[in-house]
Amino acid sequence: MTKLKSPRPDIWRVTLIAPERTVPAMELALDAFVDSLAWSPIDPDADPGHGGPTRIVGHTTRPPRRADLVAATAVAATMVGIEPPDLTLEKLPDTDWLAASLRSFPPIDAGRFQLRGSHIDDPVPAGRIPLIVDAGAAFGSGEHASTKGCLLALDLLLKHRRFTNILDMGCGSGVLALALAKAQPVKALAVDIDEQAARIAGENAKRNGVASRVRAAPSNGYKSRLVHRHAPYDLVFANILARPLTRMAEPLANHLVPGGVAILAGLLNRQERQVLAAHRAQGLAMVGRIRLDGWSTLIVGHRRTWR
Repeated sequence: MTKLKSPRPDIWRVTLIAPERTVPAMELALDAFVDSLAWSPIDPDADPGHGGPTRIVGHTTRPPRRADLVAATAVAATMVGIEPPDLTLEKLPDTDWLAASLRSFPPIDAGRFQLRGSHIDDPVPAGRIPLIVDAGAAFGSGEHASTKGCLLALDLLLKHRRFTNILDMGCGSGVLALALAKAQPVKALAVDIDEQAARIAGENAKRNGVASRVRAAPSNGYKSRLVHRHAPYDLVFANILARPLTRMAEPLANHLVPGGVAILAGLLNRQERQVLAAHRAQGLAMVGRIRLDGWSTLIVGHRRTWR
């Protein structure tokens, strides 16, 4: 999940702890200030829905005012009948947001794919396609549920059709382009606004043995000549965030072949409506959806794609 705003954006993190029943109210309070939200039980062994203390974390590239955050969450706390929660606001170094997300993550199984770091010595399970991505300066695994959702969506699509021209928009580490290139003998273009991310995606293509199939390059969204030259695409990945997904619905539709399909991710369940509305306005309908741990992956395109 790569930000499509400016190269190497600064990231701020907002963290608070509140009872699980108050999560919807706190989400609503923070929504105007952050680009993404996630939550998890304080007890690592507890399942979501157990009702205990919950850590709520938001990230944003726009520097928020602490006083505004405190005021908004205090109003939400009053509405749900609790004391205002303590809140922390911190600016993250690049390595916290970009590298730490990939550091020492366990293997992630998603359909026929397994995302794993090169430090993992265990053999790849039979029938799995390994995607080797290590910790680095490119944001590539994002929220595990988001990446897993994309891989599951791809696995589902591959049961119905083959693809010939692929774009991974906001590629980060390039894992989605790698997945398709390893599953089918086709070429993919992986682009990111961050030049270093594009470079690392290229290195990951070499590491996974698909350098001849995956071309990685910097691009400010759909604006580069390279993206235009290779269009139109029959499959587009866009694992970014709800707001840029909404803004980019029109250029996505313009770069998609009739009957093409796109996998959209990086959005919360409650953000589906706004993202889908933007794409429906461009003639694209939802033809599939995967929800994992509060995150949504949407498959949009023409319904005949599934026939």
